[in-house]
Amino acid sequence: MSDIRNLEPKAVWEYFYQLTQIPRPSKHEEAVTAFMKKFGEDLGLETIVDKVGNVIIRKPATPGYEDRKGVVMQGHIDMVPQANSDKNHDFEKDPITAYVDGEWVTADGTTLGADNGIGVAAAMAVLASKDVEHGPIEGLFTIDEETGMTGAFALEPNVLKGDILLNMDSEDEGELYVGCAGGINGNFYFDAKLKEIPSRVKAYKISITGLKGGHSGLDIPLERGNANKILFRFVYEANRDYGIHLTDVQGGSLRNAIPREAFATFLFPENKAGELNNYVAKFEAKIQAELASADPGVKIVVEDAEMPKKMISDGVQSRLTKAVYGCPNGVIRMSQDMKGLVETSTNLAVVKLTVTRLWFNVYYVRQLIRQKKIWQMQ
Repeated sequence: MSDIRNLEPKAVWEYFYQLTQIPRPSKHEEAVTAFMKKFGEDLGLETIVDKVGNVIIRKPATPGYEDRKGVVMQGHIDMVPQANSDKNHDFEKDPITAYVDGEWVTADGTTLGADNGIGVAAAMAVLASKDVEHGPIEGLFTIDEETGMTGAFALEPNVLKGDILLNMDSEDEGELYVGCAGGINGNFYFDAKLKEIPSRVKAYKISITGLKGGHSGLDIPLERGNANKILFRFVYEANRDYGIHLTDVQGGSLRNAIPREAFATFLFPENKAGELNNYVAKFEAKIQAELASADPGVKIVVEDAEMPKKMISDGVQSRLTKAVYGCPNGVIRMSQDMKGLVETSTNLAVVKLTVTRLWFNVYYVRQLIRQKKIWQMQ
């Protein structure tokens, strides 16, 4: 972890490190709100915490710069909480374990929180600096951006004094963007109609792991694998070839994260059990070939499982499989006016069995205002 604090600019990476040590999943920002409040007050700056937990820190202009336009640096203090299945990580209690991997800072089996921790850290470094000449500055740190932007929506009118707002939640160093996107959540539910287990079957668990995942907006054009789509492609084909029965499915976790892991328990004909490993190996090879460039780390493993008490009814399994397997996922439309800009996309984010109800989530993103690069650092 000390390697991160040795990166340049050190002030930015020091503050980012401090943010990684504070649990801050969306809807649970109390600790990081208190941290930001203390940060501003320790600097002797005017610090405001509003009724929902947004933090505003004001820094007066450098002497001689009082007539400059005020600038608001805005970032969000929550993060997307997603961990690999082999990580026992409590995002409401545990810090993020980050490290330097070549040219990248990454996290050990969890999301890193650089969205938008690095933007917040950059704003903190400016607020704390003593050698940067500037006009009036405000740091605006909002909550709950990732699951509804409720912090931004709850911001009181006229509370900000600045004339120019810089959103620190960008992606590429040295570039400024003007743009906006809107998202729609689609949740679809099925009554599982659980039924008795038939005779002469064996239970297995299939695991889809090793995918890169990523943000459902930023990374969707990279054509990375979607664990849910891969899982139900297997279910569709294996049911066609062997007549398997689903008993459980747990795929993905967050609407705005491309699912990188998915798991299912299924019943397989006992008299065909000797063919399963080879069948899965061939399926894995096919998926690995398709994703060789975009997502080469995909792994598909099948293993023995404890016999469940019930299974999903055949009719529900058929409808769910067809719905998920056939559901659009990825880029739907590219902009005709700006090369490389995704205009519309979907992310088949979550598929789960909860007690007796199956549900899956599709996150639909529509670019409302075309994104445009307006400045490139020379």
